[in-house]
Amino acid sequence: MIHPKLIPIFHQPFVAMSPAVLITKVEIYKSRIVLKEPFKISLGILTHAENVIVKLTTDAGITGFGECSPFLTINGESMDTCFIVAQYLGKTLINKNALDIAGCTVVMEKVIYANNSIKSAFDMALHDIAAHHAGQPLYEFLGGTNSKTLITDYTVSIDDPAKMASDAARIKANGFQVIKVKLGQRIDLDLERMRRIREAVGMEIPIRIDANQGWDPQSALTLLNNLAPLNIQHCEEPIPRWNFMALPELKKKSPIRLMADESCCDQHDARRLIDLDACDLFNVKLGKSGGIFNAMQIAEIAENHNISIQVGGFLESRLAFTAAAHFALASDNIIYCDFDTPLMFVDDPVSGGIEYDRQGVISVPEIAGLGASFSEDYLQDLESVSVY
Repeated sequence: MIHPKLIPIFHQPFVAMSPAVLITKVEIYKSRIVLKEPFKISLGILTHAENVIVKLTTDAGITGFGECSPFLTINGESMDTCFIVAQYLGKTLINKNALDIAGCTVVMEKVIYANNSIKSAFDMALHDIAAHHAGQPLYEFLGGTNSKTLITDYTVSIDDPAKMASDAARIKANGFQVIKVKLGQRIDLDLERMRRIREAVGMEIPIRIDANQGWDPQSALTLLNNLAPLNIQHCEEPIPRWNFMALPELKKKSPIRLMADESCCDQHDARRLIDLDACDLFNVKLGKSGGIFNAMQIAEIAENHNISIQVGGFLESRLAFTAAAHFALASDNIIYCDFDTPLMFVDDPVSGGIEYDRQGVISVPEIAGLGASFSEDYLQDLESVSVY
């Protein structure tokens, strides 16, 4: 269920009685970090994480951090567009009550349509402040407990079959318990890739695949049938997001469970997909939903309809993935984690936050708030703008 703190403002009589914590300053930073090696998917090749950091300061002396990793081909945003839109959002949120997350969400929606990636960074910072003010770790503020084990997969980028098989074997040898494989090109080549990977890692380790919208419906069905003997956990977004009306028939015929990713951005998409009986699972990313406030609503909708959830992300640092981990602890219906991209960074600019052990098991900070931040030494060297 949605935590009471997240119910819209007109259902929150206690907000008016609580002392307001006013936002007095908004700082916006461009954060560009080199990846250890190119990250290749069907939608393109990435060599850097190009992210935007938001820092909110309040009159109570509490600061909150948020971060987004915009993706041009998925959410239609870039580091540059987010940097500009953040200034519009920041001007509107100055002197607003940071504890009124629902009200701030409404304000941001009125400023500009969509732009969910940058809105998620503000949402994250608001939750950091509110949970810190409540004296609770964020997962507890959201109504969750730190009582389940979060295990991330590690992703094999698209490449030639031999390279992908070698990468998968290395991931297994490094101790990861789940492998994710990027596909979405010619189906004969994708099948060869998966056969070579299974030969390299054996049949026991769970493998999940992600086509990033790369197949047409008939090709997807043909390939999914051929992949069925290879013990595939699930397949993310097999066909173009605009063709979601073809998902119900594909789901009905597919021997592998289908997970909606690009076609499931917010709670409205989630309801539509459920009404259509279009998928078996949702992949929730804070950068798609607009943040935790909307993601919690997706989680409630999914739980009410027996749709399990994977929580993932884009190329965020450990700060945003710390927020994602707190969210993952807020619902028993969240059963999969895809939190590997911070491990692909050449540099780690985050203080505190989640930690990874050798087997991909994630530990979440137990201190009040998000429990993660960027150091001033890191921030002072970045291009930035402040809004008062």
